[in-house]
Amino acid sequence: MTDDEALPRGIGRPATGAFAEAGYTRLSQFPALSAKELLKLHGVGPKAIRVLRETLAARGQTFADERE
Repeated sequence: MTDDEALPRGIGRPATGAFAEAGYTRLSQFPALSAKELLKLHGVGPKAIRVLRETLAARGQTFADERE
């Protein structure tokens, strides 16, 4: 996996594990998902969503539920 596809380290170990268990291992998967559905995963909290949101924004992307 290339560095631009890797999940940001700042999301924390519990969230990283929750995403992996759900099959979300590449950053490119997250724009198709909603922040609300990700928050339902055990181990994912507001900090992980914030870090992902900032990382996606740097790539010109957003979560699915945050588009107009």
